[in-house]
Amino acid sequence: MNILFLMTDQHRVDTLGAYGNRLAATPVLDELAGTGTRFDRWYTPTAICTPARASLLTGQAPFRHKLLANHERNVGYLEDLPDGQYTFPQALREVGYNCGLIGKWHVGHHRRAADFGFDGPDLPGWHNPVDHPDYLAYLAERGLPPYEIHDHIRGTLPNGGPGNLLAARLRQPVEATFEHYLATRAIEMLERYSAEGKLFFLQLNFFGPHLPYIVPDEYFDMFDPDLVELPKSIAETFADKPPVQANYSAHWTFDTMPLEVTRKLIAVYWGYVALIDAQIGRVMDAMRRLGLDDETAVFFTCDHGEFTGAHRLHDKGPAMYEDIYRTPGLLRLPGQEPGVVRTEFVSLLDCTATILDLAGLDPSPAVDSRSLVPLAKGEQVPWEEDIVCEFHGHHFPYPQRMIRTDRYKLVVNPDSTNELYDLFTDPDELLNRYTHPEMAEVRARLMQRLYEVLRARGDNFYHWMTSMYDVGDVSYDPTMSGLDEATYR
Repeated sequence: MNILFLMTDQHRVDTLGAYGNRLAATPVLDELAGTGTRFDRWYTPTAICTPARASLLTGQAPFRHKLLANHERNVGYLEDLPDGQYTFPQALREVGYNCGLIGKWHVGHHRRAADFGFDGPDLPGWHNPVDHPDYLAYLAERGLPPYEIHDHIRGTLPNGGPGNLLAARLRQPVEATFEHYLATRAIEMLERYSAEGKLFFLQLNFFGPHLPYIVPDEYFDMFDPDLVELPKSIAETFADKPPVQANYSAHWTFDTMPLEVTRKLIAVYWGYVALIDAQIGRVMDAMRRLGLDDETAVFFTCDHGEFTGAHRLHDKGPAMYEDIYRTPGLLRLPGQEPGVVRTEFVSLLDCTATILDLAGLDPSPAVDSRSLVPLAKGEQVPWEEDIVCEFHGHHFPYPQRMIRTDRYKLVVNPDSTNELYDLFTDPDELLNRYTHPEMAEVRARLMQRLYEVLRARGDNFYHWMTSMYDVGDVSYDPTMSGLDEATYR
């Protein structure tokens, strides 16, 4: 079976009409949800680009593949996957698949997509590489104007300097945007693969809607900011929260901008999503034109979410809120029943085993992954009733682990305040109930379950938990994950 894998970067689940946004302009993705399967509890294993993308590539949780941070914000971790690491494109190549990747790579620094068996232009970096020779050639061939931005939106840093760029207008027509370029290159690869007649895996990775949100006027002004409902967590006080969250809020300059600017930023973010949706539409049209619809599975997801003002934050970071951990996840299989909705806890990690399953390959090497095919087919299968996520740092080392159940979320912060949220009564995660006496039994049960999951996986974080909490008396075994004790000191 052919596989088309559509992926965005830093994409909130509530930007899609299929997930309840009444104002969204996402008809293409909404149709994919309506004709396929929508997963309502789809999570990233970690809310940061490189580790999440490495997990997709390997089917391994970040603690296991050990690529724990982005290169441009590296904090002393590995910068590339090791030689000999199992990855799904190499497995697909071995059974005759064409494998292509158009767009953002961001899985390590020195080893590129081609090193793992992917065709396509090498497009490095965390945001649109608008000076890349292939993009410049694309503009020149079509007589399109170069990249130029104005109307910058940014706040003020604590030291009085200008904050990070959050959004800007792009002085280019849609046809000149990097998003249009990526879709064009993906269509060209579809045409090539179709002509060759071999099975293919094609991954189209957009760099957006990651901030800064840089889009042409048509999308910059698509949504009226007055109609934007601000997230309720904008009332965040950071009381009884890890201090790093307030520090991050200051770093991202939230309080230095009026709420009208926050509304505009959210409106532009939605516009960015609409631009990407339209470009995905071009690719889907090409698939139909080439007669590939009935023999191609289609995924849509992202690496992690984005705050866009929620909890008085932007970007992502050491705060394990739903805004950046719960993400969109869609899958359409040829011939499946339309409009399937699943509420099991699933993960970006599960895509790896699913891809292998669809290709008729053994998914077991993707050791932390589980095929979603039975769920997409509407089958009732046993599934875990919780999900565990992790974080290791971005601008600085900051280990965290999270367990999410139907009702509760526990976040363990070894260097700071632990967090416990009741998502039934507090879906916006404003009230940390970790120290509340009435939550003692819930807290103990969640802590024990998290410990058990981490220990079974071989994540050495469980050893730290053993020394701090009443979660078992187990001697330290450094062989469980191939790490020595010093790794987590």
